[in-house]
Order: sequence, then structure tokens, then C-alpha cells
Amino acid sequence: MNLEQARYFMVEQQIRPWNILDPEVLDLFMDIPRHNFVADEHIELAYSDIELPIGDNQTMLHPKVEARILQGVEIDENDTVLQIGTGSGYLTALMATLAKEVTTVEINESIQKTAQQRLKEFGNIHFLVGNGAENWDDDRTYDVIVLTGSVQSVSEAYLSKLNLGGRLFVVYGEAPAMNASVFTRVADWEWKEEILFETDLARLSTADKASFSF
Repeated sequence: MNLEQARYFMVEQQIRPWNILDPEVLDLFMDIPRHNFVADEHIELAYSDIELPIGDNQTMLHPKVEARILQGVEIDENDTVLQIGTGSGYLTALMATLAKEVTTVEINESIQKTAQQRLKEFGNIHFLVGNGAENWDDDRTYDVIVLTGSVQSVSEAYLSKLNLGGRLFVVYGEAPAMNASVFTRVADWEWKEEILFETDLARLSTADKASFSF
């Protein structure tokens, strides 16, 4: 299988037609090989429009969804990013390429260790294990926060963790029509919502696990 050709088709036939036209985002998906973030038995499916399993009943997001997230939150080189749900590490790699630094939280220790191995060439990623479904209480604020699983409602804790001008991507609501939205902090107690699309996304895990760093 020609993986380079498959990557090109992913961008041109899946991502671009989904109204993702930011050239920086499109180039990023061409530059970072997605097949490096899947299990060996799934390499030939790495560029398909499907959610590939990564263990513990979790899956990777569709490539077009990852691209829509990146286009929506508009990460730049000075941004600090908080990701809740590291997963395969692919979206983490995309964001870390754009941002100043990324703090990524994953509730499953084995999934996080696998992602950390895949991302060992990055020097601007901080790996943490714990439950961040409703909050990640690290006494920090961020320019961008991305939740990679859905929640019932938008957490005020995460809205409050945004810097002024900061953006939160979150999927919230009830299946089968959840809102995938970006909330931008426009004042101390004011946020603007932009609904990007409707989707049906698995919930973030809420198992009780303590946080720690590698």
C-alpha cells in the first residue's frame, strides 16, 4: 500500500471537502504521518475515514474531525494548550507542532505510555495521567483547551481556565446530535460560542484515577 498516496487522498477527499481550507492545517496533515500513531495491524487503515481502536474501548477521532478542531481553535506558536484525552497521540502531535507547549491528560496509563513513546521527539509536551472529564485543577490557565471526548454540559471550570481570548473546543449534549463548539473568552465573565458542527462522540471517561506525571 502506498501510504503517501493514502495520506494525500485523506487530505483531498476527506478533510478539504469538510470545509477545512486553512493551508497551515492542510499542510500539517500532509507533514505528520498518521500511520505512526496506530497499531501495526491497522496501518493500512490509518488514512481511512473511520475511528480506529486504540485500546480500553477507545478510538481515534476521524481525521476530518481532528482537522476541524485545529481550524476552529487557531493555535499559534505562542499558545499554551491543554488537551483532555491524549488517545493515540496524533492530535497531540498536530497541536504540539503549532503551539508553544501542550499539556496532555489521559485517564488510561497504558494508552498514555504508548502515546508518550510515539511523541518522544517532541520537547514541548507534558504528559499527565488522571481524570479530566469535568476539570483539571492545576492552577493554570491556557490559550487553548481541547476535550477529545464528549460531555453532558460545558464545564464552567474549563471556561474559567481560558486566558482572555482563549478558545475551548468541546462536544456536549445528548446523542445523536451533540454540538461541537468553540467557546472564546471575550471578557472576564463572557464567552462567545461558535457551533462548528453536530456529531455523536463517545463520552470522556470519568473513572476515578489519581493524577501524576511521568
